[in-house]
Amino acid sequence: MIVKGAVAMPKSRPEHWTEADVPAQRGRTAVITGANTGLGFETARVLAARGARVVLACRDLGRAKEAAARIERAPLPPEVIRLDLASLASVREAADEIASAHDQIDLLINNAGVMMTPYERTADGFERQLGVNHLGHFALTSLLLPRMSGVPGSRIVTVASNGHKLGRIDFDDLQSERRYRRMAAYYQSKLANLMFTYELQRRLQAAGARTEALAAHPGKARTELTRYLPAWMQWSDLVMEQPFGHNAAMGALATLRAATDPAARGGEYYGPGGRGELRGYPRLVASTERARDTGAQQRLWRESERLTGVTYPV
Repeated sequence: MIVKGAVAMPKSRPEHWTEADVPAQRGRTAVITGANTGLGFETARVLAARGARVVLACRDLGRAKEAAARIERAPLPPEVIRLDLASLASVREAADEIASAHDQIDLLINNAGVMMTPYERTADGFERQLGVNHLGHFALTSLLLPRMSGVPGSRIVTVASNGHKLGRIDFDDLQSERRYRRMAAYYQSKLANLMFTYELQRRLQAAGARTEALAAHPGKARTELTRYLPAWMQWSDLVMEQPFGHNAAMGALATLRAATDPAARGGEYYGPGGRGELRGYPRLVASTERARDTGAQQRLWRESERLTGVTYPV
C-alpha cells in the first residue's frame, strides 16, 4: 500500500521563506540533536533568538558548551545535555535528564547524523550509520514522546536527505553484515528517516495526539558531515560545493520551516527549492514511492522496536 506523498506548495505560502519568517518561540522548549555544529547549530541559533528554551543534545559535551556560548542575544541561555546516539544507554540517560528538567517539549529536532563512515558498530552492535541516523533517534523520540503528545502545536522534525532517493531498506542484511558499502548504508539510513516520519505521523494522528511528525533535508549544505568521505570524494565535493551548494544557515531553513511554519502539516517533507533540491529557499518537496510504502514502513517500525527495545505510546 502506498500513502499519498507531498504535494506542490500552495501559492499562498511564501516562495522565499527565510529566518525572518520564523514566528516567536517564547515559552517553547526545543530539543535539538547534534546542535554543536552545522545545521543543528544554525537551527538552535535561530530558535533561541526567537525566544525558545533550546536544549543542545550532543555527543561531545565540551563542544556543546562552546556552541551554547556562541549563541548570543538569546533571551534564554541554551542548555546542554550529553547524548551519544551510538549508545542506547546514553539515549535513555539523556531522555531521562531532559524529561526530568522539562514538563513539556514543543519541538524535537532529530538532526544529528554521520555519513559514509568506515564500517563500525555502535555500542549495541548496530551498523553505525543506521544506528546513529535512525535507531538512536527512533529510541529517543519514543522516550520523549510522553512529554510532547499532549502539547498543542508540538512537532517532531527528522532531518533526512535527498540521497534517500537512492536508498533501499535491505531487511535481509539490515546491519550490512554480509556486505558493507558506505554509500548504500548511508542512503538506507536516510530512507529510514523518512519512512519513520511517515509511520510516526500516521500513528500520532490515529491516537489523537497533538504532536505532528515532519521531515526536512538541507540540500547540498556545507557542514562537517563530509569528514568521513575518502580524500578523492572530499575534493570532488569541495569542487561542486560552490556552484551547486549553500551554507549551513541556508541548509537549516528547511528544518526551521518544518518546525515552525504555521502552515506546515504533519507528514510533510521540506527541502531547498532550487534545481535538483541542492540549494535555495525551502519548500514542500516529494519523496520516493519507496519511502511511502506503508508495508515497508510498518516492517521497519517493528524491527526498530525489536532492536532498540522501546515501545511507542502511540
